[in-house]
Amino acid sequence: MNHVLVTGAGGYIGCVLVDELLDNGFRVTALDRYFFGEDVFRQHQSNPNFRQQKADIRDLRPQDFAGVNAVCDLAALSNDPSADLDPQLTEAVNFAGRLHVANCAREAGVDRYVLSSSCSIYGIGEGEGLDETTPARPLTTYAKASLKAEERTRELMSDDFTWTAIRNATVFGLSRRMRFDLVINLMTLNAVQKGKIFILGGGRQWRPLVHVRDVARAFVRVIQAPRETVQGQLFNVGLANYQVLSLAYIVRETLPFPIEVEIAPDNVDQRNYKVSFDKLRTRLGFAPGVTIPEGIREIYEAMKTGQVFPGPETSTVGWYRTLLEAERLVERAKLNGRLL
Repeated sequence: MNHVLVTGAGGYIGCVLVDELLDNGFRVTALDRYFFGEDVFRQHQSNPNFRQQKADIRDLRPQDFAGVNAVCDLAALSNDPSADLDPQLTEAVNFAGRLHVANCAREAGVDRYVLSSSCSIYGIGEGEGLDETTPARPLTTYAKASLKAEERTRELMSDDFTWTAIRNATVFGLSRRMRFDLVINLMTLNAVQKGKIFILGGGRQWRPLVHVRDVARAFVRVIQAPRETVQGQLFNVGLANYQVLSLAYIVRETLPFPIEVEIAPDNVDQRNYKVSFDKLRTRLGFAPGVTIPEGIREIYEAMKTGQVFPGPETSTVGWYRTLLEAERLVERAKLNGRLL
């Protein structure tokens, strides 16, 4: 199990997963369209175990998986607002694209396929600890496409094709492909830039949280686990559940300067769920360990030293909107050229 192909490798989780795989001795093919920059793996270019491939998952063929033992499928429009920009594109990439990847991998004889899904499929959760047997109630385009991808790729499972899906909690922490549109990361950014944290909807909504390195480590654990342990399994991956207002106070208490917390009463986001991570611990023997204060401090230190800064590409929905508009302008120019 030594050659892993990672789709969405240039993304927030993907680039951390590539690092983790290389550190664990795997050969890695890092496949992405690299919308957020192609130099994210600059430090790996001389590593003989690393190969970078620029491609759209929808264009892949079985021969692209030759010699690959496992696929970690992370390619997707990566959050609810981004998915809502173009629901048809979300369906084409987050569902049909990932089903295509799984089909190609299976036809090529890849042994394992690990799908990156999301705890957002629980939607408005009922009960104290939503586990992998809880019926999904997805509310958004993104969540619905994730659930369809789970269901349809799982149908490809066979004695020769091991299928597993990881349902990630809301991710936080430092990554070379930084995102400042995730709750902890955004709170930290606003605290540093504005001295203020903004809370919508009263802050009583529950969210599961997990550090980006712990997500990457969970993928590695699934790949390394015995086949019978992970075949056909779903795993919620997270550290713990927090109310949004509590997160704001944690950020305020962690950073070394005064911060104001401003609460607004209304929010159209109806997601509210507490997730159980017991199966991850009991079946895989894995427990995320990076705490929220540790994640906040590493982002703050990286901003202080200029390692990361909030450019346009660090807001996923804003960057996708820019790319989509640019694509429309190009198509319009081509059409105008044909009409002239």
